[in-house]
Amino acid sequence: MAAEGDFLMRYRAVSNKLKKRFLRKPNVAEASEQFGQLAKELKQQDCLQYAAFCDLAMARCEQTLFNAPGEALALTDAARLFLLSEKENRALQAPGFDEHLQAALNCYSFAIKVYIEMNQPVMAASLSLELGNALKEMNRPGEAIVHYQRAAELQTQQPIESLLSMGEMATCKILTRDYDGALSVLTEIQLMCQERGLQLPGTSTPVGAFLDIVAKCEISRVLLLMLLEPPPQKLLPEHAQTLERYAWESFDPHSQGNYTTMACQEKDTESLKSLQPELW
Repeated sequence: MAAEGDFLMRYRAVSNKLKKRFLRKPNVAEASEQFGQLAKELKQQDCLQYAAFCDLAMARCEQTLFNAPGEALALTDAARLFLLSEKENRALQAPGFDEHLQAALNCYSFAIKVYIEMNQPVMAASLSLELGNALKEMNRPGEAIVHYQRAAELQTQQPIESLLSMGEMATCKILTRDYDGALSVLTEIQLMCQERGLQLPGTSTPVGAFLDIVAKCEISRVLLLMLLEPPPQKLLPEHAQTLERYAWESFDPHSQGNYTTMACQEKDTESLKSLQPELW
């Protein structure tokens, strides 16, 4: 309580300096520096939420000074501190209403907006990914999807990174049991690899990292199709082509994928159990 009282006194003292006085303009730059210093001291004392409030105050000062980089940095620091505070509460199983998580979401959102206005989509995408990863780690994959999607949209000039973000989207959809949605995203990834990826001369086969992504997508798509078992009349052409490569007619004795699909078609659970470690 003593630490809280000291924080409030110092916070109010700095805030009072920002009040307009007769014929005197407030020294916003000095106030921003003092809020930053107070935030550092509070972090050292593990008073994370109070440090985050100081970073927020600092961000407002930087906004007043039209210093967008400083504002974005302060907002990012506040977001991370609120997130850490939320994780600590969860680790302690303390009762709450996710207020620190909500504060972190708001700070991340504002920081991303500032980076977009600064025409820095890479920085904005990295924060979207950071937020998506945090939500996924906190067992909130449904909420993480929108942030991975936003990261992918911001990474249009970085095709590999964009595809990896979409892959995280698909993983979260699988975790939320949205198997149709996951299949749709994975199919889009595979088509994008074929359209935008580097290809072998005279072929439509992608190479390098694009080929690795296609291989992983195809494994997941085959497994999802076997799980969903869509009727022939509802099977999309691209999905039908994928399944045809692993059907009896296309049997390849060296392909584990063929054995897996055939075991599923025959409902041979014992064979699937023996194939599982090899597939891993």
